[in-house]
Amino acid sequence: MAFGWIDEQADARRRAGLVRTLRPRPADSPLLDLASNDYLGLARHPEVTEGAASAARTWGGGATGSRLVTGTTGLHTALEAELAAFCGFEAALVFSSGYAANLAAVTSLAPHGALIVSDAGNHASLIDGCRLARAATQVVAHADPQAVAKALETHEGPAVLVSDTVFSVDGDAAPLARFAEVCRERGAGLVVDDAHGLGVLGDGGRGAAHAAGLAGAADVVVTATLSKSLGSQGGAVLGPARVIDHLVNAARTFIFDTGLAPAAAGAALSALRLLRREPERAERARAVAAELHARLTAEGLQAVRPDAAVVSVRAPSPEGAVRWAADCRAAGLAVGCFRPPSVPDGISRLRLTARADLSGAQIERAVRVIGGTRP
Repeated sequence: MAFGWIDEQADARRRAGLVRTLRPRPADSPLLDLASNDYLGLARHPEVTEGAASAARTWGGGATGSRLVTGTTGLHTALEAELAAFCGFEAALVFSSGYAANLAAVTSLAPHGALIVSDAGNHASLIDGCRLARAATQVVAHADPQAVAKALETHEGPAVLVSDTVFSVDGDAAPLARFAEVCRERGAGLVVDDAHGLGVLGDGGRGAAHAAGLAGAADVVVTATLSKSLGSQGGAVLGPARVIDHLVNAARTFIFDTGLAPAAAGAALSALRLLRREPERAERARAVAAELHARLTAEGLQAVRPDAAVVSVRAPSPEGAVRWAADCRAAGLAVGCFRPPSVPDGISRLRLTARADLSGAQIERAVRVIGGTRP
């Protein structure tokens, strides 16, 4: 029977407690949200939603084509220019998603004969970029500059290190300055995904590369998403102008994909301008993360110290994590639930978002629910 193997895989997932289901959320949920990636609380900000609505009224509901045909509007070019200036890079290129941006950067900057050195904790989009690239890939130990150096020493020719800046599972930060040093010693490029750093780390939320003193460097390329701190949707690649020009001509997820919808570009641009006006939002997100961690560990829970806005709490098993998240939801709190194969180390977790707009009372309530429902 066609696709008969699907039933076997479904049974295996059920036995392992790894079944995933879609749960549509209402427009006005009564739950306290610590599950989304809305780090700065901007997704529903009036300026951001009006930016989306105004863009849709002006430019229409869709981009109508690829960026190289009809899919580039004045909003796209304004967003690219302002995002590059904010983060300290020469140029930027906007994509339909952060996933597409990562695929573009990795595949376009790792030609045949090159070596990609990939951190073991990288996001799936970076991993898929490595798989699609024509270069050879060597996976190295997580956040280990010495392992990177050793891998680069084995290769002659073009090479690039690919890493998250803040890893999405535990919220720990990569040693970017040391990574850059190792790459420069061996003439390799550095491509980093700042999905969880933009808006949270660096001066006024300018990102992890800016915080590490790497913004604008000729050998550093940063990818980012517009769907987290900026409360919208889409992705971007930032770097030297010649790298961005290369992506325009070589990145398949740019050339052949429909452009980002104008509403998303308008929302992201409004959010970026708001963040520039209110840089304290970045510091507040980090402060909320630190407070959540301190209170959870005081309750005896095993939480990883956050470097940005992600707080990870270890669960005893995949089934235990699912039950814990469900019990939190029943108590009025939405939390993320990460299980294999989404986690590279096989350890299940609750994943919490430290949003800048959380009040002290909401933080206290969240800790009380998580502690009171632990397996």
